[in-house]
Formats: sequence, C-alpha cells, structure tokens
Amino acid sequence: MGTVAAPNPVADASPSTMARLAGVLYLLIIVGALFIPFAVPAPSGMMRPNAALPAADQVLASRSHRLFGGIAQLAILTCDLCVALLLYELLKPVGRNLSLLAAFFRVVFVAIAGANVLNQFAPLVLLDRAEYRSAFNPDQLQALSSLFFRLRTIGFDIALVFFGLHCVIVGYLLFKSTFFPRILGVLLAIGGVSYLINIFANVMPTTVRAHLFPWIMLQAGVAEGLLTLWLIIAGVNSSKWRVQASAARTRT
Repeated sequence: MGTVAAPNPVADASPSTMARLAGVLYLLIIVGALFIPFAVPAPSGMMRPNAALPAADQVLASRSHRLFGGIAQLAILTCDLCVALLLYELLKPVGRNLSLLAAFFRVVFVAIAGANVLNQFAPLVLLDRAEYRSAFNPDQLQALSSLFFRLRTIGFDIALVFFGLHCVIVGYLLFKSTFFPRILGVLLAIGGVSYLINIFANVMPTTVRAHLFPWIMLQAGVAEGLLTLWLIIAGVNSSKWRVQASAARTRT
C-alpha cells in the first residue's frame, strides 16, 4: 500500500499568496531594521572602532532597551526564516538546487545573527554581577564590555556575508524566472554584492568606511525595498509560475 505524503501548507499555498506573505514579512524585517537602532540606541564605541568606550552607567541604564532590542531582533530573525522558506518555494521552479542553496545561506545568516545577540547582553552580565565587579577593576570591566559591543558589530558583518550570498543567488533566480521582472533580479544581485563588499570595508580606514558604508547599504536597501513592494502589490504572475513549475517537474 502506498504512503500518503503529509500536507505541506507552504507548498500547497498559491504562488500569489506565498509572494504576498513573503512581502509582508519582508516589510516587517525592513521596518525593524530601520527603527530598532532608534529604539535601542547603541552606546558610543559600538559602531565606531576609534570612538570613546561606553561608560558602565550608560550600559546599565540601557538594560530594558537592550532586552527589548534582543527580543525584537529575534522576532525579526524568525521572519527571516519564514521568508527563506517562502522564497525557496517561489523560486524552486527556476532552479531547485540553487533555490535551496539560497535558503541555506539565509538560514546560516539567521543562525549567526541570532547567536550574535548574546554579545548585546554580555556587558550587562559583566557590569551587573558582584562577582565580576570584584574580580576586575572598573577600567577592565569597561574595556571588556566594549569588546563585546565591538564583537557584536563584527559578528553582524560576518552574518551579512551569508545574507549577501543569499541575495546574489535569489537575484539570479529572479532574473532567470519568467514570473518576476528581471530588473528586480539585477538590483537584488547588486545589493547582495554590496553586502559582500561591506565585510572588506572593515579593513579600510575609519574615515573611508564612514563615507562608503551608507552607499553600500543604499544599494541593498533600494533592491530589497523594491522587491518587497513588488511582492506585496503585484505578487507573482501565477500562470507563468505554474508553467515554469510544470516544466521543471517534466525535466525532473
């Protein structure tokens, strides 16, 4: 007797539904990326390697903000996982293996970024626990807390390498698809390359990086913003998606 495959709610959904759901989740990711830094202000020294170290009282005063920021970041990363799955299902007809590879890179990004959130809370543990305050003098505690903040910045830059690879592959799949505008694929691939360039910007002089970073992020931001709007407003050309999906099944 043959076995009946378990239902897959994502795979069984219409392509338009998947596209619009991916667009809404992507919008939440973008809004979170824009507003969390304002809700959880970074202490001085966190983003700029040569800036003054954050004072201990400044770090401890931001305890509730950091808790909120950590929860918000984990919620956004959950949205990232959902988007990875939805884009895999949407782009699977174009190239199953490449679509799976793109999803894998985004999952790796989520894993690194999620683990990196711990660096946001480590300074609070160091500065708030009596055993650490008695083991280290104030200057040492301040330097150690600053180290975790800077490791958080470096960790996120490393995570963006995998996100950039995801964007490059998804951009290629969008370009090769028949159900998305090719320009979206071109722009997203360029945005992905911008994320990859960002990691090399860390070895540049601080003044150069300060001027280069906004332009790097602008390329990626425009690409992801346009893709998000297209997913929400236009969705996907369902008839062309089904034709390409049928052709892919025939080849398989």
